[in-house]
Amino acid sequence: MGATTTAGGAVIGLRWVLDALGPGLLDPVEVGADPGVRDVVVADPDPSDVDRIHPGDLVLGVAVHDVPAALAVLARCADRGAAALLLRPPVAREPAVRARARELRLPLVTARRQVSWAQVVWLLRSLVDTGTVAAPAGSVDSPAFQDLFTLADAAAAVIDAPVTIEDEFSRVLAYSKRQEQADAARLSTIVGRRVPADVLRQFRSRGVFRRLGSGSEPIFVPEQPDGTMPRLIVPVRLSGQLLGSIWALVPERPPEERVQAFADTASVVALHLLRVRAAADVARRVAADRLRAALSGTGADDPADLALPPGPYRAVALDLAAPDDPHPGTPRHADRLQALWESIGRSRGWRRPAITEYEGRLYAVVTEHGDTGSWPWLAKLGTELARTEPDVRVAAGGPVDRLGELHRSAGQAAALLRLIDRGFVTGPVAAHEDSWAAAVLDLVTGAVPLADLLAIGPLGELLGADDSRGGWYGETLRAYLAHPADPAAASRQLHVHPNTFRYRMRRLRAALPVDLDAPDVRLALQIQLYAGRLHG
Repeated sequence: MGATTTAGGAVIGLRWVLDALGPGLLDPVEVGADPGVRDVVVADPDPSDVDRIHPGDLVLGVAVHDVPAALAVLARCADRGAAALLLRPPVAREPAVRARARELRLPLVTARRQVSWAQVVWLLRSLVDTGTVAAPAGSVDSPAFQDLFTLADAAAAVIDAPVTIEDEFSRVLAYSKRQEQADAARLSTIVGRRVPADVLRQFRSRGVFRRLGSGSEPIFVPEQPDGTMPRLIVPVRLSGQLLGSIWALVPERPPEERVQAFADTASVVALHLLRVRAAADVARRVAADRLRAALSGTGADDPADLALPPGPYRAVALDLAAPDDPHPGTPRHADRLQALWESIGRSRGWRRPAITEYEGRLYAVVTEHGDTGSWPWLAKLGTELARTEPDVRVAAGGPVDRLGELHRSAGQAAALLRLIDRGFVTGPVAAHEDSWAAAVLDLVTGAVPLADLLAIGPLGELLGADDSRGGWYGETLRAYLAHPADPAAASRQLHVHPNTFRYRMRRLRAALPVDLDAPDVRLALQIQLYAGRLHG
């Protein structure tokens, strides 16, 4: 279920909640349906709490410790239209409880023991509230990020050194005060919001990231030959899952008690990182839903709803085939492709890439004019990428003045990408207005089934027997129709001697009982041949 905003508040799909918080916090026990979650409430075994449960509530069974209490709360939740019930193990996995949840068709979820009920409530509440907060979730103005900056200052006070908090991809999420003491690598990290590639290579060569990925103990990295200052690094984990790390810039290895105190901050940071990840994931999915609605022609026409600048706009179909991708043409492939293009866009300055999957294709929505995030910018980016990534394809539909017309541009972009794939349009980057002739032929030849089109006239029978004659009739006819008065040009297209072309044409005229000198006959044959290539 998509995330939308209604008069009653934010509605978020239950599976979104489970995906966003991950198996380190929540585990689905019996989740068949995907209802919308509107609110988070706490239920007691006492039936007097029935008025506290409303349709769409994610109900937390805080005081439910046995099977009879669980069955009673399940019944009340189902009767009141709750979205799901969250219970602690082991009661959540009791056969009688699971069977009753299946019977009532009420999703049943369990929370890990390592996380307290207070932390569960806080995380779920912040997740549901992302649909109504003013600041975009996942932005540096959101409450989740502001809390991380406060935590960075607290961790810096513990270790008495400047600190950064980074996610699992070495992107800087927050940093403490006192960064004036930092070295060049730290300053570059903060300015660029991620660790520079040369610094990453330096730490990777010392096994830092291998140790981060496999352990929970603090890591001390001594001063580097190039003057890079020592680091004390603490992995941030929750239930074994690596969420990020905390990096302190220290003059030397601190005393062990201070190292341990610094490491203890990781448990608090872990919950905040989970909150940031969940908020950013919901925000991304909400934005993707709105973008899909715009591409389908059913969305709002206000650019502010999509955080887009004023138009005109284009829909651009994107692809980047990966020969080693084990999941081509699947949702997993689409997710991987979207993450790749978003990463490419952000690395070139597009802070909020307007990219989403729609009807099996990946689209970007760009402005017609301007710098970053515009069609000229994306066309240049695609051309640059093609120098090292030959499978890049960027196909832009025509410009439209309003978001409400974007579906037309999206259809043109999809058709153009197909024409690039089939070799009718030269890629890897193409725009609809530069390829209109091929687009017209695509529309005309696709208006009726190919078999019906080739059943008219003698061409279908000729092509059906073409293999038995050496397979050259169709190509010879295509070359003749492209150059009807220029045998030399036609022979060059076929890579044969002009005399060979003339011989083939005599054979072809004898086999095809039509007047090839008549303009309407030539046009009809061209349409049929194009249909075979485009849709065959």
